[in-house]
Amino acid sequence: MDRRLIMLVIGLVFGTGFGFLMAASQGTTLGGAAMDHAADGADHDHAAMQPVILKGESLPTVSARLLRDPVAGWNLQLDVTNFAFAPQNAGLAHVEGEGHAHVYVNDVKVARLYGPWFHLDHLPAGDVRIEVGLYANDHRTLVVGARPVRAMIDLQN
Repeated sequence: MDRRLIMLVIGLVFGTGFGFLMAASQGTTLGGAAMDHAADGADHDHAAMQPVILKGESLPTVSARLLRDPVAGWNLQLDVTNFAFAPQNAGLAHVEGEGHAHVYVNDVKVARLYGPWFHLDHLPAGDVRIEVGLYANDHRTLVVGARPVRAMIDLQN
């Protein structure tokens, strides 16, 4: 058999195997859909998750302000108390006083934040509501009393 043909077959076999391994490691099936992780005990339906109801003296707070960027868009600045951004623990178990934030523009989630600053490239015209909420590492909403820990900004753009 010609050596070039043998090398082609070896390359195809190993390349295909490597491709399947990479796809499987990313949770992709042959149909292109993500695998269902319900069997591994992970609950990825954040809306259905029970919130973390916080009690005590050192409760987290968040406030936000929006500044027009000198070049384009807007800069969102968060001020948090009794809370630390913990990107290294995203998706892991809840740890009191740490997590991340979600940013919503007109009730549509636009980002997950792991720090106090975020740049918004553009905002829709008209009435705009920006809402920022604090979330536990495991993506559950942080709640004090009956209220989620959130800040809102309303503006006319």
